[in-house]
Amino acid sequence: MVDEDGYFPEAVAARYDATESSRFTSEDVDPAVDLLAELAGDGRTLEFGVGTGRIALPLARRGVPVHGIDLSRAMVAQMRAKPGGDTVDVTIGDFATTTVDGRFTVAYLVFNTIKNVTTQEGQVAVFRNAAAHLEPGGCFVIEVNVPSLRHLPPGQNVLPFAVGEHGWAYDVFDVATQRMSSNYVEIVDGRGTFRSIPFRYVWPSELDLMAMLAGLRLRDRWSTWTGAPFTSESGQHISVWQKPTAP
Repeated sequence: MVDEDGYFPEAVAARYDATESSRFTSEDVDPAVDLLAELAGDGRTLEFGVGTGRIALPLARRGVPVHGIDLSRAMVAQMRAKPGGDTVDVTIGDFATTTVDGRFTVAYLVFNTIKNVTTQEGQVAVFRNAAAHLEPGGCFVIEVNVPSLRHLPPGQNVLPFAVGEHGWAYDVFDVATQRMSSNYVEIVDGRGTFRSIPFRYVWPSELDLMAMLAGLRLRDRWSTWTGAPFTSESGQHISVWQKPTAP
């Protein structure tokens, strides 16, 4: 059952950092923080889906002011328990519609979190909300994977992405609606648990159109935080859209 924290209740939040440990390494975090700090300059940053502070905390340690929006109180509680966890201001709410005071140089949304918004209308609202919070010349940054439909043979809609002795995980795609889910089966002490999280996958070109609807223009797109070129073989992209400096 989904509680008030959505798909990231206390039981998930308590294990999130360990479950996603590969994303907490300096090799993964530092390049993202480097780029966001560079884009922010002397300004403020706004993170949509701040979670346990994987990016927000090291960014704040660089001296960059960070405000986060997140629906899960449990995830935010995990961040608060960490050193420096009180340095990031957080507003609890849906980042597609929740507003905070002031304007920001950078708004950002990382680790595929745009896909947690499961309708096209909602994803458009995310772009509009980001644009409304940006000062002129400010940037909206998204990190998201490219839909892996090329790996599906004809007639198949299930794609495993983790298989092990104590569990497995797989994605289920509906290409007619762009709906998908990531599903996790875990075996502990002979007992099985199952968790399913719904997503809406989205293509780079569709994101560009959403940005245009919000009054933003594409500035940069790379396949890595260190600026590797984005190509037809890239598995993810980091995209930067900019708010015009004049109407």
